[in-house]
Amino acid sequence: MGIRTFKVDSFTAEPFAGNPAAVCLLTEPREERWMQAVAREMNLSETAFVVPGGGSFSLRWFTPAVEVALCGHATLAAAHALWEEWILAPGETARFATKSGELRAARRGDLIELDFPSKPEEPAEPPRKLLEAIGVKPAYIGKNLFDYLLLLDSEAAVRAVAPDFGLLRTVGVRGVIVTAPASTPGYDFVSRFFAPSVGVDEDPVTGSAHCCLGPFWAARLGKTELSAYQASARGGALQVRVAGSRVVLGGRAVTVLRGELSV
Repeated sequence: MGIRTFKVDSFTAEPFAGNPAAVCLLTEPREERWMQAVAREMNLSETAFVVPGGGSFSLRWFTPAVEVALCGHATLAAAHALWEEWILAPGETARFATKSGELRAARRGDLIELDFPSKPEEPAEPPRKLLEAIGVKPAYIGKNLFDYLLLLDSEAAVRAVAPDFGLLRTVGVRGVIVTAPASTPGYDFVSRFFAPSVGVDEDPVTGSAHCCLGPFWAARLGKTELSAYQASARGGALQVRVAGSRVVLGGRAVTVLRGELSV
């Protein structure tokens, strides 16, 4: 029997939008080299590998190039698959053991809410060539555990960013977030996320980036509940709630493909 595998579009209510992730439901742990090979085969920004055990699930995420320590959209996709396949009952909380500690997902109406650690930024000097690679002059530069954050003056400026991905790949950072206040009605802020050094030139919708963006914008806007839009070509919407050392990310998901991995 093959390995049940799904392709799920996350942070969207419509298929072919948001951020696609592959989800492999394993019955036992597999070696890292095999998981990396599967992620290269899937060729999506992330592939999630889920293994049941001890009342929770082990969860690991791989880009086509590397394993990552935290991923939002593939966690949302994994939880969505567990409920759709009736591995979890509709009202049951999904608990995941990950490299970033225990993560939880729960259904709240038509949203899936992810309980993630907050990853706030601090002011930082950019590494050499970073601003040249992104092609902007930010009003503020910060850095958290994973990524650099660049504050721009407008949504239009965020949408217009056209990085030199070849140069950015040499800078030696996991990822770069660009963000600005939203001018589109219904949203508080917009962002984009670039991570060519880990095999993802532009990520369509990045849950882990909002663990930084949530506290960043909560402090500036004076509120803890925010509506966000990631302005990639596919685009995606998130609800963000900052709760102390945690950030709750809300979004929808759509399964677009079911199959079996035969090797």
